[in-house]
Amino acid sequence: MSAVVDTPIASMPRTEPLAVPHVIKGRLLTGRDVLHRSRDLGQGFVTPALDLDDAVWLRNAPGPAFETPIAQIIDFLVELGTRLTLANPLMRESLEGMVQVSTLDRRILTNCYNDMGHMFTREVLEAEITQSVGPLAAIDGWQPTNHLGLPTRLRAYPGRIVHIMAGNSPMVAGLSVMRGALSKGVNLLKMASNDLFTPTAILRTMAGIDPDHPVTRSFSAVYWKGGDASVESVLFRPQYFDKLVAWGGESAIRHALKYVGPGFELIAFDPKVSASMIGREAFHDGASLADVARRGAADALSFDQDACNASRYQFVEGTAEQVESYAKLLAQALGNDVRYGAGQGAPTPPDIREAVDMLRHLEPIYGVYGSYDGRGLVVRSDEPVDFHPNGKTVNVVQVDRLGDALKHITVATQTVGVWPPARKRDVRDALACAGVQRIVTLGEVNGLGGVGGKPHDAGFPIHRFMRWISEEGVEA
Repeated sequence: MSAVVDTPIASMPRTEPLAVPHVIKGRLLTGRDVLHRSRDLGQGFVTPALDLDDAVWLRNAPGPAFETPIAQIIDFLVELGTRLTLANPLMRESLEGMVQVSTLDRRILTNCYNDMGHMFTREVLEAEITQSVGPLAAIDGWQPTNHLGLPTRLRAYPGRIVHIMAGNSPMVAGLSVMRGALSKGVNLLKMASNDLFTPTAILRTMAGIDPDHPVTRSFSAVYWKGGDASVESVLFRPQYFDKLVAWGGESAIRHALKYVGPGFELIAFDPKVSASMIGREAFHDGASLADVARRGAADALSFDQDACNASRYQFVEGTAEQVESYAKLLAQALGNDVRYGAGQGAPTPPDIREAVDMLRHLEPIYGVYGSYDGRGLVVRSDEPVDFHPNGKTVNVVQVDRLGDALKHITVATQTVGVWPPARKRDVRDALACAGVQRIVTLGEVNGLGGVGGKPHDAGFPIHRFMRWISEEGVEA
């Protein structure tokens, strides 16, 4: 089975497209057979033709790492992590490619690459296994147990997984490789057009350590245009894969659902919106308020507000005058240089600018602070605005008490940052009931959320990646 994706080069305008390689089961594959266009910036790029036979692992044999002891896999990943910095020429090459297809600022991308190795430390890797599966040995073969008096052997069996990647952060690639390797399965990474380089840079780095290592041979990374039925109707079948791990927007998730059926399961990391809840304690004095505004800005600017954990709505408990003072300080803080948010990004999107221009006519019901130049924009209101805050835009909503914010929290809310930390205890059960998946102290959304044994989207990914098999009865 084979497929040519997108548009043959001969029919496209003559440009100088980026060369995007594939990695097939640890082997580098180059070629300029098919030309595509990136989603966000319209950048042309060329890939090898996609041979679907090469993209699958047949079920007549276990995957390369199915029987590899987890200790050996962790040792390999720890070594990989030491090389996932910009001291690695493959990562530098990836960075230069990324700046041509990603909307993220170069400085944000640089920080991502230099921070990626942190998720491959031994402490993080071991926590991922023990929190998801149990003791490390529990992932190595059949484990004896006793279920209601019946002798039973239980195995967390490696899965066969297609990953539909998101490109809003290079960290997604690192996270997918780490989880896929720890679960010992075979993994086909479908690259996003706004991250065409990080997955292959990581896999090529693995091959540089040991091209024949079982983990190296357990990964492929390829590109096809999302939604191409000539590819997906062939690959998304239970005779080849057990699970489809899909990152992406509502349309991508709904598209993936049509392939789900017996033996082929969807694990969705779907889009979320995050918020902040700020108590009146923030107004203790000027220094405290300035610090809270800096924390609120840091959470709002997570990956230049392109990440699900970026705070778009901030519910502030206080009087109208107090909330206005916070909104003004927040607008200033958004323009400052923070780790994962550019000091000055792209100008405010036209649709948001148009909506905000209308709200300016309704002052003082609404307050608008900041500018449209990409340094940050804050809209103050008594109810959440009816547009989606984006492009470094934050909606500050005045509430009389933090509990009033709960009516605006839904299952689509991923992370809520709370200030002061002591108030988390007051709201955590109500937030969990409303559907929130992660509660942090304001200013800390960019911690190791979903990594190091922490849940991701209300579940433990490695536990979900495995197939849990029982063998029951007395052994002969």
